[in-house]
Amino acid sequence: MIEGRRSTEEWDEQVNGDKLIKRYQAGERDFSMADLEGADLREANLWWIDLDRANLRKADLGRANLRGANLIGADLSGAYLEEANLSGANLRGVNLSVADLGKANLRGADLRGAVVTQGQLAQANLLQEAIMPDGTRYK
Repeated sequence: MIEGRRSTEEWDEQVNGDKLIKRYQAGERDFSMADLEGADLREANLWWIDLDRANLRKADLGRANLRGANLIGADLSGAYLEEANLSGANLRGVNLSVADLGKANLRGADLRGAVVTQGQLAQANLLQEAIMPDGTRYK
């Protein structure tokens, strides 16, 4: 387990995509440091969720709605984010290496310090007003 991550015992059960969605629908929003590697969160509606420093390596977030989500320092390496809505999301310091951002909505997202290539960003559909990894604002 990565230092600082919550263990499955702290969650009282293994957190997978279905359990996260049920907890979210019940009103829980704080999933910071959760280990969700490989989770299936396709088309999930997770507005304003807190996934600060969460492990989302290889997670499927295709068409998920993560508008306004807090993903500071999260590991999204190898994640599938095609057509995901990340508008207004806080993606500071996020690891997006090898992530698929095809047609993702990054409008107004904060990507300062994110590990992401220009090629990946070019795949995104909407970047208006996003703060890029170097701190400049996309126009």
